[in-house]
Amino acid sequence: MLARKCRPVAKRKSHIPDSTPERIIPETPTCLIILVCALVIWPLHCRPSEGNKTRYRTIRITKQTFAPAVTALGTVNPQVGAEVRLGARIPGKVEHLRANVGDLVKKGQVIAELEKDELKAIVEKQRAELNKTLINLASLETLGPIEIEKAEAEWGRLKATQDLEAAEYEREAALFEKNFTSKQNLDLAKEELLVAQKELEASSKTLELTRNRLKEDLKWQKSEVESARATLRIAEVELSYATLRAPISGTIASVSTQEGETVAVGLSTPTFVTIIDLNRLQVETYVDEVDIGKIKIGQRATFTVEAFPSIDIEGEVVAIYPKAILKENVVFYNVIVKNLKPPSVDLRPEMTANVSIFLEPREDVLVVPAGSVAKSGGSNFVYVLKDGKPVRREVRIGWKQGRFLEITEGLDEGDEVLEDHSDWKEGKSWPE
Repeated sequence: MLARKCRPVAKRKSHIPDSTPERIIPETPTCLIILVCALVIWPLHCRPSEGNKTRYRTIRITKQTFAPAVTALGTVNPQVGAEVRLGARIPGKVEHLRANVGDLVKKGQVIAELEKDELKAIVEKQRAELNKTLINLASLETLGPIEIEKAEAEWGRLKATQDLEAAEYEREAALFEKNFTSKQNLDLAKEELLVAQKELEASSKTLELTRNRLKEDLKWQKSEVESARATLRIAEVELSYATLRAPISGTIASVSTQEGETVAVGLSTPTFVTIIDLNRLQVETYVDEVDIGKIKIGQRATFTVEAFPSIDIEGEVVAIYPKAILKENVVFYNVIVKNLKPPSVDLRPEMTANVSIFLEPREDVLVVPAGSVAKSGGSNFVYVLKDGKPVRREVRIGWKQGRFLEITEGLDEGDEVLEDHSDWKEGKSWPE
């Protein structure tokens, strides 16, 4: 069709004499080019188009050991007690502030100091009160026994007098019976005996009262000493409040007060600095309610942060909070993951973490790529090759591991399925 018959060109008139024969020059180069082009293009034009034939990727289902994991997003936060806001418990003027953001501090290190003159004066006053009560107690402990000794001596003297008068009365009574003395002398001896007995009885009561009074006075004075000591202790504690020390070792995260400012204590304690222990951080991750039943305390976990995406940090689940969190109408539960050892990278609070919590391995399970499974009308399905053509088959999904899914029902070992369900649409012709 493309080849054309060659025709001779018109005769040329030549200046050569007539005796020379004429030459006919054919168009040989043009004809050869057209013929070669026809032979090359025609086979290509008549060959079946390969563009109409689609290559479909398939995989054969086999049993594998499946190590599923629950993945979730989380945030790096300080552990309980690893972030402390240090504030003043008493009002006053800030005299010294020895902290800057980023400084490393040790537990007990002085961070700030308030004015102390008035507090020191109160301490000295209470110390003087304590010394006064101690002197009174020492005086009472010294003089009290002396008073008791005096009362005991008086009681002893009166006891001797009473004994003497009793003996005198007995003598006069014996003489009176023998008529050797008069009735008057006997009555006088009896009267003197009664007086001595009354004086001895009064002395006994005085001695008892002196002893009881000394005991009570000692008790009261000792309580005064303890009260003075307690008051002094309160004054010393208030003085100690003027020196703010780091309650934990860590890094100064923020400073909200400056030297020279006057702080007032109200319903809330004014914050001077915030200290964070960067060695005690944890990941607070949010697990969907669908997966929370698979999470147990003690499970191994790993997480990465956006700053170091290629470094996996080992950890474990240490807590599962019982209260749910609602985000965009989805129920989540807070799961706490703590790193098992100090990480090789520097973590910072509020970093975004990608967490993987590893579940118990499952052996001899059927596994397919997640792209093989499609969902429609609430059911999951895959395309299985049957007689060389894809056939839709419903399946039941188990656990997930990365981009692979466990198939619990619907497939058998050896089945061949499309690796990506999007490669096939029902009603599309299948290549022979």
